[in-house]
Amino acid sequence: MGKIACLFPGQGSQSVGMSAELFNEFEEARQLFQTVDKLAGRSLSRLCFEGPEDELKRTVNTQPTILSVSLAAWKCYQSLGGPQPDFVAGHSLGEISALVAANVLTVDEAVRLVEKRAHLMEECPKGAMSAVLGVPADILEKCCADAHAELKESGAKDIEAVVIVANFNTRDQLVISGNPAAVVKAGEKAKAAGGKVIPLPVGGAFHSPLMAAASIEFGSEIEKVQFKDATYSVVQNFDAKPSISASEIKEKLGRQMESPVRWCATIEYMLSQGVDTFIEIGPGKVLVGTVKKIDRSAKLFNVSEPGNLKATIEELGHALV
Repeated sequence: MGKIACLFPGQGSQSVGMSAELFNEFEEARQLFQTVDKLAGRSLSRLCFEGPEDELKRTVNTQPTILSVSLAAWKCYQSLGGPQPDFVAGHSLGEISALVAANVLTVDEAVRLVEKRAHLMEECPKGAMSAVLGVPADILEKCCADAHAELKESGAKDIEAVVIVANFNTRDQLVISGNPAAVVKAGEKAKAAGGKVIPLPVGGAFHSPLMAAASIEFGSEIEKVQFKDATYSVVQNFDAKPSISASEIKEKLGRQMESPVRWCATIEYMLSQGVDTFIEIGPGKVLVGTVKKIDRSAKLFNVSEPGNLKATIEELGHALV
């Protein structure tokens, strides 16, 4: 077997009932949720297990609940002797879960940062995002540039013309983000280029320049935290390159909120370094789905409930304890 990477999901992977089985079976999961509930000052565990779905979908709740579920799954994975990864990475929010796994942040520090991040992103200026399928990145970037130029020519202010490619998830699964009118115009151009455009149910222009003010405030919050050097290489969203040093990790995380998520390049980098096994730790199977589209030969696992947790560890040849 080659090298192993553990991946941690971001916003959009939530579902009512997530992690309830881990909570019922593993003391590690119960302790993790008790800690997070106390730190957050509200029952995030109840939101995970019972919903309601409308509340779970709110950014201010989605981000800390996904963090909680991912960290509970990670603690259970560790308790059963899951193999240590060579690399860790997380998609957007998931990067903070990855930093806990790599011992850069404590659970307490991660919860406080995500609580702040979630409130900032919920309160950000109005924006829009759309998934775009079947259009190469360079063509979609031109669609965005053309939409921006046309809006500017028609008298729009800079902030009204913002639209960029915000998520490079796979080679042909991308997301655009920006001002609602600009996202619509860029989407029309993407359709004309042969793509499929799917508006996403979000109210903000995440990972775009419209997040600049929130990013500055989040950066101030990050500066209050004492980051540690990583135990495993962390491949970060900002540049899809590995980081170990605390200062480098902190600097890149501080720029993540207003910068594109370079997920495809992140996976391609790890593949180039000999990773052939990817384990998604947390709710859903979105990330292993992206890996499958990038390299169909990769071995893919998901750890979200007791059954697939035990099956993953057994298949990877590690004894259950």
